[in-house]
Amino acid sequence: MAQVNAYLNFKGNCEEAFNFYRSVFGGEFPYIGRYKDMPPTEGSHAAGTDGEKIMHISLPISKETVLMGSDIGGEWASHTVIGNNIQLSVNTDSEEEANRIFNALSAGGQVNMPLEKTFWGALFGMFTDKFGINWMVNYDYEQK
Repeated sequence: MAQVNAYLNFKGNCEEAFNFYRSVFGGEFPYIGRYKDMPPTEGSHAAGTDGEKIMHISLPISKETVLMGSDIGGEWASHTVIGNNIQLSVNTDSEEEANRIFNALSAGGQVNMPLEKTFWGALFGMFTDKFGINWMVNYDYEQK
């Protein structure tokens, strides 16, 4: 069964925001990835000052819910404004479910990143649906 979580985008202060959220909710960050840690072929935009910014961070706030986020940089930054800086992230139990949900929800919308295998070990894609809602679909190959 799919799990839906909020994914927040920031313009450079993601780490500060997530430290604040951790002070409220408690817990630990199971993963903090920075743009400088991306493989060069996929991280060519992550040079200089962007390198220390957050590529992905997650904070479990309950058994069922994970708050996730990143700093938006490069060509994506100019499109990020208050109001469109949140996405719904769907985590699926299988590749088949990921494909089905991605294809169905993105129909009539705008695919921003096709559903494909990533360097972090997931099948992942992003789109805006026909109603203007931003979505991410993810299937982690190595399940916990």
